[in-house]
Amino acid sequence: MTEKKVSRKDFMNIIWGAAGAAAAAELTLVGLRFLSPRSGEGEFGGTFNLGDFNQFPTGSVTPVEAGRFYLVRMEDGGFLAVYRRCTHLGCAVPFDQASRQFVCPCHGSEFTMDGDVLNQPAPRPLDLFELTITDNGEIVVDTRNSIERDEASPAQIIYA
Repeated sequence: MTEKKVSRKDFMNIIWGAAGAAAAAELTLVGLRFLSPRSGEGEFGGTFNLGDFNQFPTGSVTPVEAGRFYLVRMEDGGFLAVYRRCTHLGCAVPFDQASRQFVCPCHGSEFTMDGDVLNQPAPRPLDLFELTITDNGEIVVDTRNSIERDEASPAQIIYA
């Protein structure tokens, strides 16, 4: 059995091919890391721990700017995390304390405290974020996925 020797040219082709494959793999991993969402606690696309539910008075609407939502405590003590994006064209919707409504500055849509449509052109209620109240009474809101809804319902309100 005779050994076949690898020529210098073939050896260099193998080395350059391996280096090229390693560079392509590294670029692929860097590209995927760049495109993947990187949000954590306290950033939009992550979770927000808002503390004890008792610090929010009934009938209050508290803006959480970093989370792009409002924490609404209804008159009956229930909670909603209402996304501040209008369901018409996506404008940021502020809460008007005087009228106790969300009023879109772009096209005039108006929403109740629970996000239900009062005045169109918004086609549906404001979206929600998942809200949980832990065993020790802390409110946690997850902004990774908004909850689209066709109608506002009392079943969507979370109670402690």
